[in-house]
Amino acid sequence: MASLQPTGSAVDEQSLKPPPETSPPGTREATLSPMASLRQLVNSLTREQRRNQELLASLGFALRSFTNLTRFLELVPLLTARLAEAEGALLILFRSDGSLWLEQLHGSPLDRCAEPLRRLNGLQLADLDWAEADQKVAHRLDGLVHQALGRVRLFGRSVTANQRQWGRLYVFSGAQSVSWTDPRRMLVQLVADLTAVAIDSERLRDTIRRHERQDRELTIGAEIQTQLLPDRCPVIEGIELAALCRPALQVGGDYYDFIPTQPQLGPRARKRTRWALVMGDVMGKGVPAALLMTLLRGMLRAEVLTGSPPDRILHDLNQLAMEDLAHSNRFVTLFYSDYDPRTRILRFSNAAHNPPLIWRRCSRQVGRLDAAGLLIGLQPDAEFGCQRVELRSGDVVLFYTDGVTEALGPGDERFAEERLMHALQQISAEQATAQAMLDALFARLDRFVGPGKRPGDDASMVVLKVSDGVALPRSFKA
Repeated sequence: MASLQPTGSAVDEQSLKPPPETSPPGTREATLSPMASLRQLVNSLTREQRRNQELLASLGFALRSFTNLTRFLELVPLLTARLAEAEGALLILFRSDGSLWLEQLHGSPLDRCAEPLRRLNGLQLADLDWAEADQKVAHRLDGLVHQALGRVRLFGRSVTANQRQWGRLYVFSGAQSVSWTDPRRMLVQLVADLTAVAIDSERLRDTIRRHERQDRELTIGAEIQTQLLPDRCPVIEGIELAALCRPALQVGGDYYDFIPTQPQLGPRARKRTRWALVMGDVMGKGVPAALLMTLLRGMLRAEVLTGSPPDRILHDLNQLAMEDLAHSNRFVTLFYSDYDPRTRILRFSNAAHNPPLIWRRCSRQVGRLDAAGLLIGLQPDAEFGCQRVELRSGDVVLFYTDGVTEALGPGDERFAEERLMHALQQISAEQATAQAMLDALFARLDRFVGPGKRPGDDASMVVLKVSDGVALPRSFKA
């Protein structure tokens, strides 16, 4: 509150003293009385101003230093009542959806505000039309608060930040003689504004903390996903392999693997034995998807050691993972195949994953490798088909995830399977090695998505190329 200054010349102590020479005898005491009253009024206003300054300073300090929003909000009605010299004050706040924030209803003094707060706690959403404008909601709430408090003189101010109404701050008094002067109303509005700043700041901090948690999750998920994927392609007799998982901005559930069916063999013998070639994708993103894929990877590697055919492995994996997937509300697509270098037979089963593409060197045409099967985790008694294909010299097989075909280009057009098939047909005829083919396929994808952009999901591809000049062993020839 501004200090009281009369218009015209400034008032000081000398001007308040009567002239000793000019005052008539017997009138000194009569002259001093009004001047003493004025001095008393000035002192009183000064004390009130100092008190208000101290209260506002206390609120400002609490605003700068609070670590618990609730503790700060509990302080607001107490200081507001003192600033306005009111009987009490109420702070009523709204949630982000506009409903009453029941955990943040505060009043002072507690004994006087207990009944109004109890009534507000029992308020139904139907009592306030949240679809209305802020002004109408405030007017309706004013009436409900007045009714709850009984016969009092009441006024309220909105707690508003960034053009968003977060609540109402009320002061009340049962004394009918009380006057809510403009300075008092201004002080209450000032407290309401400081309260809005506190709420808005806390929401901003919550947003920052949430983003930091998400960043940590993405970092952890990326580490998990990186550890899941082989750091190099194995050496398998008669074929070349090249693989890459390129994460998007978010961590996904892409997974590919190369698993020897007889890991106890030495490196030389192992490259001539049967190998499992796997490509999968957990529906979802982030750490949960990466952790779930870690679990499935362990289960799958244990199943591969049984030596069962692909359809049996997917059947057993589905039953083993059913409970975990049901709890997580996620499903998994998985293409499982095994390759025998001695026969060049690729056996495969598919749990609703994108079918790999095969380019035949003899016909220079691209086809699909598919077999009937449901998602892993969808149905406990699911059955899976099993197919086989004999690979010949120069043939190319491309395993991939939906992050490739679902990548968006100009005009939100998808890369799509047809475009991938066309790219594979051209690149297989032009490139000599599996790694060169993989690089060329990702280059095509990048050109489609656009400069400086990344696909919205992880994009993974594995290229298998049968080495040129590899002849089928005599004992396996027709």
